[in-house]
Order: sequence, then C-alpha cells, then structure tokens
Amino acid sequence: MNRIFGSKKAVPKPTLDDAMANLDTRISSLDVKLSKLNSELSVYQQKIARMSDGPGKQALRQKAIKLLRQRKMIEAQKDSLQTQSWNMEQASMTTSNLRNVMTTVDAMKEANKELKKQYGKINIDKIEAIQDEMEDLLDMSAELQDTMARSYALPDDISEGELDAELEALGEEMNFEGMGAEEGMPSYLADDAMPTFVDEPVPEAKEGVKEAAA
Repeated sequence: MNRIFGSKKAVPKPTLDDAMANLDTRISSLDVKLSKLNSELSVYQQKIARMSDGPGKQALRQKAIKLLRQRKMIEAQKDSLQTQSWNMEQASMTTSNLRNVMTTVDAMKEANKELKKQYGKINIDKIEAIQDEMEDLLDMSAELQDTMARSYALPDDISEGELDAELEALGEEMNFEGMGAEEGMPSYLADDAMPTFVDEPVPEAKEGVKEAAA
C-alpha cells in the first residue's frame, strides 16, 4: 500500500514559539480591523452630530451601533488571544529556565567527577611531609644566617656606658678644634712658616759697557 499510494510525511510538531508567532499574527490582523472600525465610527459620529433628528439620523445611529457591536466582539477576541499569548510566553520562559537549570546541573556533575578524579591523585601524607621538610630547611637557613652574621671584632665586655662616655668626649674634641680654627691663625700662615726672600745687590756694570750704552 505504501509503495502505491505513498506514506504520509512526518509533520513536525508545533512548538511554543510557533504557536506564539501564530497568535501574534492573528492579534495584528485584529488590530487592523479595529483601526478600520474606529475610523468608520468616527465618520458616523461626525455625521450624526451635524444631522437633525429624523429617519436619516436614526439609520446612521443603527449602523454605528452595529459597528460598535463588531468592535466589542473583536476586542473580546483580541483579549482572549493576548491572554493565550501571555500564558504561552510564561510557559516558554519556564521551559527555558528549566533547560538552563538542567544544563547547570549537568555541568556541576561533570565538575564533581573531575574534582574527585583530581583529588584521588593527591596524597595528603606526602604534602604534609613536604611541608615539614620545607620548615626544617627554613630553620636551617635561619641558623646559617645567624652563624654567618656573628662578629669577632668587638669584645663582649664593653659596656654601653663606656661607649656613651667615649662618644661625648669625641664630640667635645671636635668642638675644641673648630673653635681654634675660628679664633687663631692657620698654621700655614704663621710667621715661622712664611719663606724669606733676600734681595741681592745688583752688580755694577763695567765702564766699557757703560760707554757703549751711552
């Protein structure tokens, strides 16, 4: 039978997005009808306002009332479609949130598996042994630094009071030398240090030389 008449093609099931798009299209078409009815009602209202009472005015009123009933029906349909669209939108949001939650849960499961695998490779006892060994090495380094910083030049029996007295005496000596430099004359300017220059007599010129010069 399928070879002769063929089999029915599998029709994809409609989704929430498809249904929402269909509702939006229907709502848009109702908006167009409502806009047209409002325009016609506005024209009838203006004509009725200018007409005096009579059969013609009454006929226009009946047409306007008919248009108002149509508008009420269309508005009711629009409200119903909008309610359906809102419900579908809420359902779509809920479905999307559930998918996100499931994705997060799956990611957490994979992360937990990976963490368990990695933690299984870690030996706490080895880490503690490494920490103890590092602590011992640091203690040895500090002891070595203290040993290398030991001083052999200064005697241990010098008191702090003696050092203070020596420092004070050194300051007084420096002040005394400064005062001497200001009041007295420098040693290199003393009389006994100045060189003596003796002018020797100029020898007399010979007579021949004098005459030639004259």
